[in-house]
Amino acid sequence: MDHSRAPLVEALSNYHRLGRYGFTPPGHRQGRGADDRVLDAIGADAFRSDVLAGPGLDDRLARNGYLADAESLMADAVGAEHAFFSTCGSSLSVKAAIMAVAGGRDGGLLVARDSHKSIVAGLIFSGVLPRWITPRWDAERHFSHPPSPEQVRAVWERYPDAAGCLIVSPSPYGTCADLAGIAQVCHERGKPLIVDEAWGAHLPFHPGLPTWAMDVGADVCVVSVHKMGAGFEQGSVFHLQGDLVDPARLSACADLLMTTSPSVLVYAALDGWRRQMVERGYELLDAALGVARRARTELAEIPGLEVLEEQLLGVEASHDLDRLQVLMDVSGTGATGYQAADWLREHRRLDMGLIDHRRVLATLSLADDKQTVDTLVRGLADWRAAVKPGEAPAISLPSPEELQLEQVQLPRDAFFGPAEAVPIERAAGRIAAEQITPYPPGIPVVLPGERLDSAVLDYLRTGLAAGMNIPDAADSTLATVRVTK
Repeated sequence: MDHSRAPLVEALSNYHRLGRYGFTPPGHRQGRGADDRVLDAIGADAFRSDVLAGPGLDDRLARNGYLADAESLMADAVGAEHAFFSTCGSSLSVKAAIMAVAGGRDGGLLVARDSHKSIVAGLIFSGVLPRWITPRWDAERHFSHPPSPEQVRAVWERYPDAAGCLIVSPSPYGTCADLAGIAQVCHERGKPLIVDEAWGAHLPFHPGLPTWAMDVGADVCVVSVHKMGAGFEQGSVFHLQGDLVDPARLSACADLLMTTSPSVLVYAALDGWRRQMVERGYELLDAALGVARRARTELAEIPGLEVLEEQLLGVEASHDLDRLQVLMDVSGTGATGYQAADWLREHRRLDMGLIDHRRVLATLSLADDKQTVDTLVRGLADWRAAVKPGEAPAISLPSPEELQLEQVQLPRDAFFGPAEAVPIERAAGRIAAEQITPYPPGIPVVLPGERLDSAVLDYLRTGLAAGMNIPDAADSTLATVRVTK
């Protein structure tokens, strides 16, 4: 295939070149109707490129084959059989995959418990019963690793009628599962493997990165191009191969969830990023990996800052690691990750990719270079010099056993059923009717249908007081928790 082409980018360029004007949405009419203050903030070009959105977008792109051509080129670029573009993020893509594989079936779906909240949302929408796979746990570091093939096999043996399996890899921390081994376990049973590879859009384009899910037999793979690629926010692709998932069913499930007014900006960025990766991906990612090596070396010289790498790998840990995700343990400084991130944001205007009670993460990409790394290293060195011992607030950390809450109701039934708000002090033993999710990374501590325990509630309460961000709780102060009646 001719990867020098970008059909959607070309369609947009031609629209401008021909001087078209549409009496269709969007009503801003290429920015003519937009407020000048908005134009000053985000630029007129953003509105000029929004011309194809609205009811006519799918007609124009589909009639001329632009979208189909772009998706075919994407599939060819990464070695998949089919690719589907989404302008609603991987949150939509993973929901469509859940519905296509397990929707309307009684056996449930094997799901790694370290899943993003969008996966839980898919379980709520679809009514699919989760058969949870417990992640591997480092109790000393209070850190979860992706499940092993043996753990997946054990859950399959308990629930042989499950429709398929869903694994998150890479995790938001950059840790990766043994996808080849997990795919083999699933395929021994003739069941599909879905991989939420939202953090792995770049993986097919450099051998120094972790394994690309399609290369080791995953049936459906979901990627967020805005995370580790160069797409706009909400730009996602889900890839398909093999005969265990019907492409027509997958497309139909996506259509149920997809907006009917997708943004051509998002589409075009997906298309252009694919062309960039095919033409220059190895070169750009090779440079990025070199930048990451330098960042890791220099950050490790800051006293009390532990740059995690080998600690995350091994038989009882993760199978592989994306080294563009630079994870730093700051507990040796006496501070929390929340405190470090707050200081960097306030004093150095630096935003970190992920924060927890003892870690911060810097996500590097093909856009980073010596200058951006120097800024990162200086910022963390300055923070380290400003840290005062003994300032870290106490956080009540549960054991792995206490974190593993009992699932006693379907997520959908608990979420949509009769519920009430009770004081957090009286919530232990009750069944949660909401998600409660520290963000980032967006992995729920509590799911609808799980029985709450005091250890998890204490963790959330003390974590919130220490700086944890919990955006999805009905009561953002956690004075009360929503539970089933």
